Amino acid sequence: MALLALRLGHHHLLHAPPAHRRLRSCSQRLVVSCSAAQVSGGAAAAVVWFKHDLRVDDHPGLVAACAERRRPVVPLYVFDRRILAGYSDTMLELLLFALKDLKSTLKLQQSDLLIALGNAEDVVLKLANEVQAGIIYTEEEVEHSVRSVLANVESSVSNGLFTWVNPPEIEVWSAPLYGYKSLRELPASRDQFLKEKLPMPTPLSFPTFPALNVGLDTGSLPTLEELKIFLKESRMPQDDWVPTKSTSARSILKATLRQRKIKSNVELSVSDGENIEDITTNAGASGRRIKDSFFASENSLEVRGGTDITLDALDAYLKYLEGTGKASWQELHDKVRFAETRDGASFYTLFGPAIQLGVISRRRVYHETIQYERDRNAGFLSPFGYSTPTVTSAVDAICSLEWSWLLALKSKVCIEGKYPLKFWRWKGYLIQYTSVGREGPAVLLVHGFGASLQHFRDNISSMADGGHRVWAITLLGFGRSEKPNVDYSELLWSELLRDFIVDVVREPVHLVGNSIGGYICAIAAGLWPSLANSLVLLNSAGSVVPSYSFIPLSKEGRTSWLSGLQARLLLLFLRSRAGGILKKYYPTRTERVDKPLVDEIIRAVSSDHTVYI
Repeated sequence: MALLALRLGHHHLLHAPPAHRRLRSCSQRLVVSCSAAQVSGGAAAAVVWFKHDLRVDDHPGLVAACAERRRPVVPLYVFDRRILAGYSDTMLELLLFALKDLKSTLKLQQSDLLIALGNAEDVVLKLANEVQAGIIYTEEEVEHSVRSVLANVESSVSNGLFTWVNPPEIEVWSAPLYGYKSLRELPASRDQFLKEKLPMPTPLSFPTFPALNVGLDTGSLPTLEELKIFLKESRMPQDDWVPTKSTSARSILKATLRQRKIKSNVELSVSDGENIEDITTNAGASGRRIKDSFFASENSLEVRGGTDITLDALDAYLKYLEGTGKASWQELHDKVRFAETRDGASFYTLFGPAIQLGVISRRRVYHETIQYERDRNAGFLSPFGYSTPTVTSAVDAICSLEWSWLLALKSKVCIEGKYPLKFWRWKGYLIQYTSVGREGPAVLLVHGFGASLQHFRDNISSMADGGHRVWAITLLGFGRSEKPNVDYSELLWSELLRDFIVDVVREPVHLVGNSIGGYICAIAAGLWPSLANSLVLLNSAGSVVPSYSFIPLSKEGRTSWLSGLQARLLLLFLRSRAGGILKKYYPTRTERVDKPLVDEIIRAVSSDHTVYI
């Protein structure tokens, strides 16, 4: 019987210093003991390319691949720098935990996970040739950078030379929470979408792997340090200023205030102004290591591991009010109290990374949460709300994540407007942006409060035609960018601009900000001057007086019910008076306040999640 072997070659090796062991995974071989031509019935091998779907539970791609029981199934994960570019050290560590669990789970099914480093298009093409793949399964993506990688893979495979049959097909799958029929008919308003009461598919069960008689020799996963070295050595010249992201806005501002003794309108707190975005030290830490802990360390707030661990942690989270005798559950309950900086914020802090990595699907979380709620209420769901705050937090977060994903996916199917809409993932959140123009100075447009990048809809193309490369971004919490339950602040948005310039534009820009966007641009340019070639303020809001800090540096407290009520009343006012308010701000050309602009602003504030801002 012929043996097929995949050798990934030296260009995929991580050249570690002598003190480190070299990665074995890249020089190992994948040995398949049955070729596609020898499989009864002519079933060619199926490659399952994992990216942000690191699980076997509720995995439509695996289910489809394993549907033909005599077909070889080859799982693959590629450490591609373009996919991992925005990962923090914490996310890289959580990624390795998840991959370790996935490999162990696959081995229990007499399979394994092939690990490779390099460009996905090169790895997938070579693997498809060696195992004579007839089909490649991979998850649907909405992030522009990852979609570009997928497009490169599709091009590489379709144009590749295959000696046995036609190029393998690439099957893109998804696991939607709602059973919608057409993205084109998706309403623009989340509230309107929920009123349609679409069916919610049940999560898929763990597939049964066919008896493949396949031997895999894939080597071991890299350590965190080896992975960091690989990513550092893979950087392009434009990425030299990536370390700019390592220092938070708060720490720079505080250091400057101390050094220059500039007066601040708020005194530094005893806690040195730290908040949950800056630190995780003493994050519910008990001073001792808990057996079977859900966390990578005592100071971590993010649940780590695979699907089983995450489901157990979710069970502990939902039963927060019930108490527990388990040390690991008690540790999680301590973390919940620390992470609940505002009502409901703890869920995404604890489980956001696991959902982003696909360790657990959104619909599995929703299904388990609703099942727990039914069990608490004798099989019924109350029309007046959920019975515990943790159930409310989980459902709200999952539904918000799903809606953001659907909006992003729709923008890829339905081209609206004069320019392409793209999405970038920042700290796990989807951020909408656009880019137009191929030459000239780089310009970044930042909108004001209640608006979005559509505010510049008639400026973007004209500026590009005038010889500029134009980027426009929709800030977190506005427009069609995600609206998570987090503490919004000027510093949060300024760091968003910093990372967007570093990761997406990848060169200094001319910053142009309107209203509160001007204020945020001024902060970003002041804290990281190397990012801005110039600063243009249009009717800027906020305080931009030199030598004076308007930004509070004390620790932000929990939001009150009164502030929530005030936010809802403000939203009602904005929805009813949006057109009139805009005309007052732009009195000389009131015709610019047209229906598309007003409709987009009303749509953006027609969700309960807008009250988080």
